[in-house]
Amino acid sequence: MKCPGQDMQYWDADAIFDVNCPECGKLVEFYKDDTTRTCKGCGHRFVNPKMDFGCAAYCKYAEQCIGTLPEEFIGSQDNLLKDKVAVEMKRYYKTDFKRIGHVSRVARYAEKIGKDEGTNLAVILCAAYLHNIGGDEASVQHDSADLELIRKKSLEIASAVLAKLGAKEAVRDEVCALLSDHEANNCSESNTLNDALLLARLEDQNKEGGLSPERIEETINTGFLTESGRRLARANLTHLRTV
Repeated sequence: MKCPGQDMQYWDADAIFDVNCPECGKLVEFYKDDTTRTCKGCGHRFVNPKMDFGCAAYCKYAEQCIGTLPEEFIGSQDNLLKDKVAVEMKRYYKTDFKRIGHVSRVARYAEKIGKDEGTNLAVILCAAYLHNIGGDEASVQHDSADLELIRKKSLEIASAVLAKLGAKEAVRDEVCALLSDHEANNCSESNTLNDALLLARLEDQNKEGGLSPERIEETINTGFLTESGRRLARANLTHLRTV
């Protein structure tokens, strides 16, 4: 017997949908039973953020039912979570493309630095996508000087997003702990997030008003907490690129 959920005769209009690529933002068409798709814009392959692979974690007939499982899923659903969080982040910011672009760069840098530093990429990427989410709105609604209240509001939104996506409690706790005060935590994940945020901020400041090479060099030497972050900063800030 074929699973009714996989039988196209039972599908409705929601069975085919578009998802923004987590890397470049272009729309990628998914059928609801697609496990993965490759973005035609940038070539990034990512999992279907609407597919629930829960039964596939233990069912011996999983491959016959939904096809070959993506590598990102094998061994853990945590890696699937980061792609879902990326989509939710873009839904939250809607047409604020400047903010979406900034957050996407932070996540991209966090992934590069995190791989070199051996961090838990599922946790660090979720934290990168959700860092300060809702913070700007909270600062407008409340006293902008009340940083603790703004941080609390942002954490509530981040926790709600993770809960909505079915994140494991342990993963949710790790992400929220990292977001609560990453500057006070002395671990590879917090250092990675610090460097990714700092690099994206430096790039924005340089575009807006231009920073002197001396100021950037000083910040790279004193502000970055990982050697991977320093290397990436020098590579991205072209006027400091070494021969």
